[in-house]
Amino acid sequence: MTRTPDIRRGILATVAITILLSLFPPNVVATVEKQALFRFKNRLNDPHDVLRSWKPSDSPCNFHGVTCNPLSGEVTGISLENANLSGSISPAISSLSKLSTLSLPFNLISGGIPPEILNCTNLRVLNLTTNRLSGAIPDFSPLKNLEVLDVSVNFLTGEFQSWVGNLTRLVSLGLGNNNYEQGEIPKSLGALKELAWLYLARSNLTGTIPDSIFDLISLDTFDIARNSISGEFPVSITRLANLTKIELYENRLTGEIPPQIKNLTRLRELDVSMNQLSGALPRELGALEELRVFHCHQNNFTGDFPSGFGEMRFLSSLSIYRNNFSGNFPANTGRFSPLDTVDISENMFTGPFPRFLCQNNKLLFLLALENDFSGEIPGTYAGCKSLLRLRINQNRFTGHVPEGFWSLPLAKMIDLSDNRLTGEISPQIGLSTELSQLILQNNRFSGKIPAEVGKLTNIERIYLSNNSFSGEIPTEIGGLKQLSSLHLENNSLTGSIPVGLTNCVRLVDLNLAENSLTGEIPNGLSQIGSLNSLDLSGNDLTGEIPASLVKLKLSFIDLSENQLSGRIPPDLLAVGGTMAFSRNEKLCVDDHDVKESEKHVLSLCTGDQHVHKSRSLDGTLLFLSLAIALVVLVTGLFSLRYRLVKIREENKDINKADAKWKIASFHQMELDAEEICRLEEDHVIGAGSAGKVYRVDLKKGGGTVAVKWLRRGGEEESNETEVSVSEMEILGKIRHRNVLKLYACLVGRGSSYLVFEFMENGNLYQALRRSIKGGLPELDWHKRYCLVSNELAYSFKATEKSDVYSFGVVLLELATGFRPVEDEFGEGKDIVDYVFFKIQQDGRNLRNVLDKQVLSTYVEESMIKVLKMGLLCTTKLPSLRPSMRDVVRKLEDADPCVSNSLDRTGKITV
Repeated sequence: MTRTPDIRRGILATVAITILLSLFPPNVVATVEKQALFRFKNRLNDPHDVLRSWKPSDSPCNFHGVTCNPLSGEVTGISLENANLSGSISPAISSLSKLSTLSLPFNLISGGIPPEILNCTNLRVLNLTTNRLSGAIPDFSPLKNLEVLDVSVNFLTGEFQSWVGNLTRLVSLGLGNNNYEQGEIPKSLGALKELAWLYLARSNLTGTIPDSIFDLISLDTFDIARNSISGEFPVSITRLANLTKIELYENRLTGEIPPQIKNLTRLRELDVSMNQLSGALPRELGALEELRVFHCHQNNFTGDFPSGFGEMRFLSSLSIYRNNFSGNFPANTGRFSPLDTVDISENMFTGPFPRFLCQNNKLLFLLALENDFSGEIPGTYAGCKSLLRLRINQNRFTGHVPEGFWSLPLAKMIDLSDNRLTGEISPQIGLSTELSQLILQNNRFSGKIPAEVGKLTNIERIYLSNNSFSGEIPTEIGGLKQLSSLHLENNSLTGSIPVGLTNCVRLVDLNLAENSLTGEIPNGLSQIGSLNSLDLSGNDLTGEIPASLVKLKLSFIDLSENQLSGRIPPDLLAVGGTMAFSRNEKLCVDDHDVKESEKHVLSLCTGDQHVHKSRSLDGTLLFLSLAIALVVLVTGLFSLRYRLVKIREENKDINKADAKWKIASFHQMELDAEEICRLEEDHVIGAGSAGKVYRVDLKKGGGTVAVKWLRRGGEEESNETEVSVSEMEILGKIRHRNVLKLYACLVGRGSSYLVFEFMENGNLYQALRRSIKGGLPELDWHKRYCLVSNELAYSFKATEKSDVYSFGVVLLELATGFRPVEDEFGEGKDIVDYVFFKIQQDGRNLRNVLDKQVLSTYVEESMIKVLKMGLLCTTKLPSLRPSMRDVVRKLEDADPCVSNSLDRTGKITV
C-alpha cells in the first residue's frame, strides 16, 4: 500500500504530459518559431544572400546563424555578424521564448529596437553594436539574465540610461557612440559588481566620474573617452587592480597622473590624450611592465619623460605629441619592446635622437617633428625597412643621412625637412617604390638629383627647395604619372626644363624658381591640363612666352627675373600681374593691357619693337608721335560722332529701358546680349536662392555657356549697377581649375545675368551625390580627400585671407556633403552659418554634421580633421584665419590612407 501514492502520482504526471502534448505538440512550437524567424527575415535586406539556407522545408536548427536546444529543438540563438544586412528588427523576435543570444553586430540595420524584445526574458547576450539603429533604448530592466548588452556605435537618442544598474548580472556593457541627450554617468553603475567591460565613449556625458565606479573591482576595461567629463584625474581608479585598459581621452580632465598608478600592475593600455592634464609624469608610470599602449598627446605635461619606458618589454604604441616634455628622450626606448608606432612630435626634447626605436624591425610610424634633437641620424635606422611613415622634420639634425635610410620599400612619406642635413640623395631612393611624398626642403643637401627618382611611380609630392642641389633636372621625372607638386626652387640647378615634364599629367604645382636654368619654356607645358601654379622666376630662360599657356587654368604664374622676350599674352598678364613678368628686359606689353600706374614696370610694345617708358625719346620722334596722335585723335572724334548719330537713328524706335545694357566682359569672347537673355525653362540646369541657372547654346561664335539669372527689382539701377559690375570684375579675374570661369556680367532691364563656363559633368555637389553600382557614392571619403590634395597645391600659393575662406568652404562641402547654400539653412544663411550653428548646439558631437553617405568609423577622424580646418578657415574675423602653410601642414595629418586608423572604440590601431 505504500507504493499507491507513487503510482497515483505517476499516472497523474502521464495524464498531464499527454494533455500538454495534445494541446502543444512539438511540431506546433517549431511551427510558431519558424514563422517568427521568417517574419524576422522578411524585415531584413540580404544583398549577399547569407540567409539562403532559411528554407520553409528545413528545420530552423539548420538555418545559418541559428542555434537550438539539442533536446527540445527550440531556438536559443541568432548570430549574424558582419553580414551586410539592412532593414529593421522584427517584433516577431518576441515569439522566440527560449532565445538566449541575439547577436547582429556590424550590419546596416536601422529603425528602433522593438520593445517586444523585453518578452525574451531568457536573453543573456544582446549585441546590436555598429548598426544604424535610432530612437530611444527600451528599459531593459525586465531582462534580468542579461550578461552582455552592447548597443554601441548606432544613432540611438534619448537620456542616458540610469536603469542599467538593475541588470546586476552584466559582465559587458556597451552603450557608447550614440546620440544621447546630455547627461552624467549614472551612479547606479556601481551596482554591477560583475562588470568587466564598460564602454561609454562618445555618449555626451558631463560632470565628474562618480565614486561608485571605483567599487567595480572586476572591471577590466574602462572606456569613457570623447565626452566632456571634468574634474581631476581620479586617484581612486588606482584601486581597480584588475584594469588592463583605461580610455579617458578627449575629455576635460585636469590635474596630474598620481604615483599610485603603479598599483595597476596589469595595465596594458592607457590613453589620457586630449585633456587638460599637467605636471610631470610620475616615474612610477615607467614601472608598469605590462604596458603596451601609452597615449598622452595634446595635454600640458612638462619635465622629463620617465626613463623606465626604456626598460619596457611589450610597449608597441607611444604617442605623446603636443606637450611640453623636455630634456633627453630615454635612450633605451624600443630596445626591448616591439614598437610599431612612435609619435613624440611637438615637444622640446633635446640631445641625440634615440637609437633603438626600430630595434625589433616592427616600427611603422616614426614621427618626431618639431623638437630640438641634434646630431646625426643614428645609423641603426639604416635597416628599418618596416617604416610606412617617417617625419623627423623641424629639428637640428646634421651630417649625412644613413645610406639605407633612403631605401624604405614600404614608406608612404619621408619628411626630413627643416634640418641641417648635408650630403646627397642616394640612388637607393629608387627602392622606395611606395613613396607618395618626399619632403627634404630647407636643408643643406647638395649634388645631383639622382635619376632613380624616376622610379618612384607612386610619388605625388617632391619638395627639394632651399638646398644646394646642382646639375640638370633628371629627365626621368617625366615618367612620374602621379606627381602633383614639384618644388625645386632655390637650388643651383642648370640646364633646360625637361620636355618630359609634359608627361606629368597630374601636375598641379610646378616651382623651379631661383635656379640657373637656361633655354626656352617648353611649349608642351600647355598639355598639362591640371597645372594651376607655375613659378619659373629667377632663372636665365630665353625666348618667347608660349602663347599656348593661356589654355591652362592658372591661378598663379611668375616668370620674372629671366631673359624672356616678345609680347606677354594678355590672359597670363591678368593672372600674374605686371610683377610676375618684371625684370625681363626684352618682354613687352600692349598699352591697353596694363594699368597706367603699372606701365613703368614693363616695356610697351610698338609693332615688332618695344619701347620702355623711362627711355628718353629724341625731339624728332616726340614731335612726329604727337603729330600722328593729333591727326588720329581728330579723325577718331569725327568718326565717333558720325557713328553715334547713326546709332541714334537706328535705335530711335527702341524703348530706352530695353536698350539700357551694361556689359562687363572678362574674357575674349563674342557675346550677344539678346541671345544671353533669351532663356528657356526647358534648359534649366540648376536653381538656388539667388536665381536659376540655364544652359545656353551660343549661335554667335558657337559653344555653350551657363547663364545665371539674378532678377532684381523693376526700379532703375543706379550706383548698385556700378558696384555689381565692379565686384564681378574681381570674380572674372580668378583663374583656378576648380572654379568656373566668369566670362561676362550683363546688367539691365531689371535683371542681372552672369555668364559662366559650362561644365558638362556638373558641380561639386552633384559629384558628391553621384552613385555607382550598388548605390555606393562615386566619391568616397578617400577620393574626397584626394580632392583636398587637387586643391592644396593651388592654395599653398594663396596669401589673401579671402582665398583661405574660399578653401574652407570647399572643405565644409566635402565633409558635410551640403551645397554652399541649402533651403534648410534658413533665409540668408550659408553652409558656414549652418555648420557653426550645429556645432554651437552640440560642440562635442562633430560627427552629427558629417556626410553619412561616406562616414564610417575608419574615416571619421580624417573627416573631423577636415571639418575642423574648414571651420577655422571660415572664421568671421580674417585675422584669426590660419595661413595656407598651416592649413597644408594640418591637412597632411588628415590623410585617411597614411594616418592611423581607428577601431570602434576610437583607439589607434595599425
